[in-house]
This record gives sequence, C-alpha cells and structure tokens, in this order.
Amino acid sequence: MNILLAARLAGWLLVGLGLLQSVPMLAAWVYGEPTGPFLVSGVIGLLIGLPIALGVRVVDLRIRPRDGFFIVSGAWLIASLFGALPYLTTATLTPVDALFESVAGFTTTGSTVLTEIDLRPRSVLLWRALTQWLGGMGIVVFTIALMPVLGIGGMQLFRAEVPGPVAEKIRPRIAQTAQHLWFIYLGLTGLEIIALLLAGLSFFDALCHALTTISTGGFSTLGDSVGGFGSAAVEWIVTGFMVLAGMNFVLHYRVVTGGGRSLLYDRELRYFLSVLGIAIGAICLVTWYGASESAEAPLFREVVFTVVSLMTGTGYATADFELWSPFTHVVFLGLMLLGGMAGSTTGGVKSLRVVLGLDSVRNYFATAGHRRAVRPPVHHSGKPVSEDVMASLWAFLAVYFALVGVMALIVAAAGYDLDTALSGGLTSVGNVGPGLGEIGAFDHFAHFPGVVKLCFAFCMIAGRLELFTLLILLSPAFWRR
Repeated sequence: MNILLAARLAGWLLVGLGLLQSVPMLAAWVYGEPTGPFLVSGVIGLLIGLPIALGVRVVDLRIRPRDGFFIVSGAWLIASLFGALPYLTTATLTPVDALFESVAGFTTTGSTVLTEIDLRPRSVLLWRALTQWLGGMGIVVFTIALMPVLGIGGMQLFRAEVPGPVAEKIRPRIAQTAQHLWFIYLGLTGLEIIALLLAGLSFFDALCHALTTISTGGFSTLGDSVGGFGSAAVEWIVTGFMVLAGMNFVLHYRVVTGGGRSLLYDRELRYFLSVLGIAIGAICLVTWYGASESAEAPLFREVVFTVVSLMTGTGYATADFELWSPFTHVVFLGLMLLGGMAGSTTGGVKSLRVVLGLDSVRNYFATAGHRRAVRPPVHHSGKPVSEDVMASLWAFLAVYFALVGVMALIVAAAGYDLDTALSGGLTSVGNVGPGLGEIGAFDHFAHFPGVVKLCFAFCMIAGRLELFTLLILLSPAFWRR
C-alpha cells in the first residue's frame, strides 16, 4: 500500500480545510461574531497539514485499488474529525455531538443535533453549509472518477460512458473529469443563488440554501427549514434544483457540451422521473380523497416538495409530513431507500442499481420453468452487463439492507419505537436526514445516546462511500500483504 502518498494527500486535505476556515471567519467578522474558533481551527489544520504535505517525499504516484479504498475512506474520516473543531467552541457541543454534526455535513446527510437553529451564529450556519457543499462535490468526483477503477458496487459501468479515468491513465483523466464536474457544480450553485435572490431571500440565506440544495444536504438557516420563508416561489425554485442535483452529473455535462438530446433516451433518468411522478400522484390521490374534516389535506406544492426532498435525500421540509396518512409514510420509506441517480449527490441505493436489478428479475421470470432456456444478460446503454458487475450489485444490495437492519436494531435497543428505528436506519445509510417518529421533519438527533450517535455517524460515512469503500477496511484480508 502506498502509505506515503496517502499521508501526503491527507496533509494537503488538512491544509485546504484549514484555509477554508477563513470563509466562516470572514462571516463572523462581518456579523460581529467571535472569529477566534475558526482562526484556531484554521491554524491547527495548517500546523498539522503543512509539515506532512511538504515533508513527505513520494516517489511512487500510482494509485492502486487498495490505495483508493484507503485514501477515500481516510479523506472522509479526516474531514469529519477536522470539521468538528468549530462546533466544539462556537456551538458548545460535546465531542460526540460535534463529530455527529460534522459527519452529517460532509456526508450530506443533513441530520442534526442542533436545536434553535435560528439563534445560532451565522458563521456556524455557513460552516455547516460549506461542509455539505464540499461533501457533495467530493462524492460526485469519487463516484464518477474513482469508483470505476475500484470496481465496486456495480459502478464499473461508468468506465464505458463517463469522461472519466481508465486504470492506466487515472491521474490525468481524474483531473480533467474533476474540472468539468466543478464547473457544472459551481454553475448550478450560482444559478440557484441568483434565483433565490430574485425570489426575495437575503444573500446569506440564498447562499447557504444553494450550497445545501445542490449537495442534497438539507442544512437550513431556519428551524422550520425552507417552509419558514413562507414563499411558494422559493419552494418551487428549491424543488427544481433538488431534481437537478438528483440527476447524474454526466447528463449535465452532456447538456453543456451539446448532447442534450441523449436525455430522452436515458433509461435511468426516465425511471427517476417516473418514480417521482408516481409517488406524487399516489400521495395526492390518497391524501386529497381520503382527507377527513379533522385532517387537512396538504397542498400540491407541499407534496411535490416533500417527495423530491426525500427521494433526493436533501431533507428539507415545508410541512410536517408525519401528520399525513400512514400510506404516505410507507411511500416515504420507499423513497428514502431508492434515492436518486448514480453519479449525483444523492444517497440511497441509486436508480441505476434498481433499473439493472429489475432487468435481471425480468430475465429470470422470462426463462423460469424452461430447463434448456438460456437466460439473456442484462443490457445497459446497448451493451451487455458482465456477471461480475451484476454480482457486485446484488452484494451491495444485500449489505445495504443488512446495515439498515443492524442500525434499526441498535435504535430499537435504545428504547425507541419502530418508526424511529426503521427510518433511522434508512435515513443514516441513505444519507437522507429526517425520518419518522422522533426524527421527523422538524425534529433533531440530540436526544439519542452517544453510542447510538456514533453508530449513526459510521452508517452515514459507509452509506456515502457506497458501503464497500469503508467496510472493506474492516476486513483482515485487506491488510494482508
């Protein structure tokens, strides 16, 4: 394993995060808040990172699959630990709570232990938004540029259709891919800032919500989330950008480069939009025709906003969906599980895996009962999908459900009800944010015991890194020469 290269990259990561502290520190100075906590965090990052980044001499610059697992997992762990430093002083959180908040930020989960969000320093709220924005871009680059080389979770398919790396040209291709992705990411963020400003938000609120929408993170500057603005225009704008963030960023790249017509033929996009449409239609039908005099039916835009927010894992809220019918709760749990498209900032199992899994099941039923029938391979983008890819897909789904189940058991063992336990497992592994029960749209995670919070943090990182990237480090075989 290339430990020296991993150490040097970790050093530069700490340097970058240390320099980034200047942004919330500037906000603290502008709004008359204490700048010391961010100054201290920045100095710590530079003092630790610079000697490592400049002092470690690396001869071999190759990144092998084993190095990739170690470097990516280490980067998220280091970022989460460093990101907790400002919370220890500015938000007066315990170390466990500070780590939880930092992990929820960098993994774009959006779960929070903070209460009275409206009264928190703006510098802290900006730091929360920045962690989600960086984490969102990080997972897109990781998914599109590096995962095809690692060959995990069925994402090898990107090797054929994404302007990303191949094994023998990993460094120059990753750099080129990352530049395109950053351009698109910055462009979408800037467009949303402008749209929210035109809708009447202040620059600070527009900036923070743009950062946390494009990353599908969901950290808001208000305790009542986006619904606190009381603006239909803001809700529709955020809804639109959540849909864009839930799409594969390769599709955005194609649109920018003039290949927008291919969107009509993308099966995963059609599936993603179809699920959103079916869920919205079903909830509207049930809630509108089944509403009683004591329970007012939600508005159409509230249904659309909630469905998009939960499927993309953003976690914003405009209404307390826990008051809606049990039918909607079942639909919401399914949306948390499915997630958005592969190559996006969303969580969940991803639409690509569901589409391939459905194709595999259909092929099985088509040949069932015929002893001599030859089962055709699953196809994607006009090409057959190898058995290795399909095997990794089913392995991913098995591990995903197992981890959700284990997390649900841990929450239940802590004395919580079934809704809280099940949705807690789904929302942490799927990086959604809110759930049901005691972690609803306007609730928080502060009431959980410290051990449960640490388990949540582990699941959030594992889910963000497509499970195997982190879990493989726990295997003794990985560390053998």
